[in-house]
Amino acid sequence: MTHDDDGILRDSCERLFADLATRDAIEATERGIWPEAMWDAVEQAGLARPQLPESEGGSGGTWRDAYTVLFAAGRHALPLPLGETMVGAWLLARAGIDVPPGPLAVAAFTGAEPPRVSASESAWQLNGSANGVPWGGVAPHCVALAQGESTMVVLVARDQAALSPGSNLAGEPRDTLAWQAAAALAAAPSRGDASELGALVRSAQMAGAIDRALELSVRYVLERRQFGRPLAGFQSVQQALAILAGHGATTAMAAKAAFRAMDRGDASFEIAAAKILCGEAAGVVANLAHQAHGAMGFTREYPLHYSTRRLWSWRAEFGSDSHWAAWLGRRVAARGGEALWSDLTSRDCVAAAGA
Repeated sequence: MTHDDDGILRDSCERLFADLATRDAIEATERGIWPEAMWDAVEQAGLARPQLPESEGGSGGTWRDAYTVLFAAGRHALPLPLGETMVGAWLLARAGIDVPPGPLAVAAFTGAEPPRVSASESAWQLNGSANGVPWGGVAPHCVALAQGESTMVVLVARDQAALSPGSNLAGEPRDTLAWQAAAALAAAPSRGDASELGALVRSAQMAGAIDRALELSVRYVLERRQFGRPLAGFQSVQQALAILAGHGATTAMAAKAAFRAMDRGDASFEIAAAKILCGEAAGVVANLAHQAHGAMGFTREYPLHYSTRRLWSWRAEFGSDSHWAAWLGRRVAARGGEALWSDLTSRDCVAAAGA
């Protein structure tokens, strides 16, 4: 893909998501109304599974394309399980399972006990439960990582689960699903890590939300006047904006590098680094953005909270920054100090992010 192609996809996503993710649409979703027309528009535009080959129900693009789509979705607080569908579709396709149409939920079990799947005559049965499944009660199918003779990826219909609805701070569905002798549509040995892929897509969405919080903050302090001059003229405000801009640049670069690494092969190192950086930045960015806005930033009518509530929620999903920091520390320690420098310098994160 060329730089021009990147720009065309980015501009297309910006236009479409700006039209779709209106205040009324986001608020309706938070009240529990599934935005079916919004999903149909995104799917018809080929943005639901951009990284899958066309033969597997995708758009024939790359993970780099997926980054562009998810970054824009995070910027606009698009109230759809877009990242989850990309992850679920990838896991199914890699396991040789046909990807169903429509949105997908993903039960990843980061640090939790997974359910068990077993063969019963000619069918598969799923037993167990999953807490806080993003869009679990909305998506018609769920992709779950379950334990059998090995780690299995399981496709199960929504109506096979007992549902306890819930939501995160952003008002997005986070449901508890319980399966008791549930008939799975398909199961196969997993060739991917749902938690890792979930952390990947969240890093892009968080980078987009951070970019939006920065954009709103800059606009507000340029327009708002205090003591006869714009807020942007005060040194303390300028310093806060500089910190915001720094986090915006580093999170976007780290997330983009992780997606580029997915196209090259093993991206575990880059994914962990991206989720750590985005998680650590989320709290700082949200605090500074709200400080820059003052009381205005806390009103329901002003859009800043759509970004900051998602940042506070997403930072803990598919593994928090502390979870991935511990994972990365164990990996580095296992390889030994002699390998640390080569690990860092052989991974062209900066070049990949800027390419």
